[in-house]
Amino acid sequence: MPSESESEHDKKPPQCKGRAYYFPNVTDEEWNDWHWQFRNRVTSLEELARFLPIPAAEWDLRKQVLKDFRMGITPYYLSLIDANDPDDPILRQAVPIADEYHYRAIGDEDPLGEENFSPVPGITHRYPDRCLMVISNSCAVYCRYCTRKRIMYEDAVPDFEIDRMVDYIARTPVIRDVVVSGGDPLTYATQKLERVLSKLRAIPHVEIIRIGSRVPVSLPQRMNDPELLEMLEKYHPLWINVHFNHPNECTPEAAKACDKLLRAGIPLNNQSVLLKGVNDDLVTMKALVHGLLKMRVRPYYLYQCDPVRGSEHMRTTIAKGIEIMEGLRGHTSGLAQPMYVIDAPGGGGKIPVGPQYMLYYSPKEGRAILRNYKGKVYEYLEPRPLESYPVPVEEPALVGRSNGNGNGHANGNGCGNGAANGNGATFGGCGGISAPRFDVPVTPARSNGNGRSNGNGRSNGNGNGNGNGRAESEPSAVVGKSRWARRRSTRVVNKDGNGKE
Repeated sequence: MPSESESEHDKKPPQCKGRAYYFPNVTDEEWNDWHWQFRNRVTSLEELARFLPIPAAEWDLRKQVLKDFRMGITPYYLSLIDANDPDDPILRQAVPIADEYHYRAIGDEDPLGEENFSPVPGITHRYPDRCLMVISNSCAVYCRYCTRKRIMYEDAVPDFEIDRMVDYIARTPVIRDVVVSGGDPLTYATQKLERVLSKLRAIPHVEIIRIGSRVPVSLPQRMNDPELLEMLEKYHPLWINVHFNHPNECTPEAAKACDKLLRAGIPLNNQSVLLKGVNDDLVTMKALVHGLLKMRVRPYYLYQCDPVRGSEHMRTTIAKGIEIMEGLRGHTSGLAQPMYVIDAPGGGGKIPVGPQYMLYYSPKEGRAILRNYKGKVYEYLEPRPLESYPVPVEEPALVGRSNGNGNGHANGNGCGNGAANGNGATFGGCGGISAPRFDVPVTPARSNGNGRSNGNGRSNGNGNGNGNGRAESEPSAVVGKSRWARRRSTRVVNKDGNGKE
């Protein structure tokens, strides 16, 4: 009989995905042409049914969903879906399902209140020194959780609206950073996108231009256009924020597209959305961030899914996001850890959240109790004024070095740094304060004067001061603050007090 594991494996249908499965007759020339990919997007339920099974009981529900929010899936992105898996993570992001119908009346049209911070149509100016510029209403793929569902139509943004946006930015000198988004700006023709970028770059106070795009994920063939890359390279400093949500999206085609952008000098940051049934577990998220780093894409943000209308079935709890961040912190490279944020409803902006590692903090006490990724607890003390320390701190003394077996004398009340009998260093006392001992075996030294031994040698006897002279010794190095510098000695002390190596 087959083993249990073999029986379970046999129950799983084979994967049905990839270009060869969905589009066996498409030529390489067609497949690698971004115009062909864009023109052949799947936009209707009838088209989708040619590739994916749709339960008869859900047909009408899904048709109703498409009356509220459009669908568009490039052949490339469709090829990433396993047709035998109704819970495929790529499918859940791009294909309307019955849950979207059931939650169609729950959520907000504009959950982030972008239109409340819009001085002119298309501009959102929420933060002091940067603004968002929405120049496109179309995408290569329409994500089911999109926070801008309300504007996703095929109608192009008129040039006069774009000019009004640029004019507002030019009249607002505090804006130094502009995020060009949509829709997806990289679905524009190259010349049209350049007209926007050139106008922005002509504004003296605009330092940084960022483009928000999911095209490297859903339409990587766009980067096969050398004209686009040459154009983008002219408008540095230019950044692109990409949008990978699942390791299955980190394909060789996507990696190649990112590499071309990087070679054009464009840094890439990734903004993921935490999605139920897509990436809401540690194993998946860790595979995603590691895959991004291998493509030289920095994990930047992990967003809590916005409460946009019709996407309630894709939202997770905040506790789930914190759990994932807890599993990343300390368990993988800091480079692989995005910042988990909630974009506050109504326009409150991005608010970082995460595991609580600071258990207690009192600015008044200058004290914090911290927990590390292993759960161990540590105390951290902030710097304090010198007078608040319980033990007075002296200036570092000079180490006396002996010449033979002579006795170094601290004469009078001066600070003597003489070496006793060639071995034990006495640090002549200033004001009679003994310095901490580091338990280093040394020869007992005699202090002639009123100073005490300040170091590892002890004061034997109370000699009288013979004037104001200093000990005739050869100073060497300043004693370090750390006891690690003097925690060991290779000397052995004999009964006669003479040390030997």
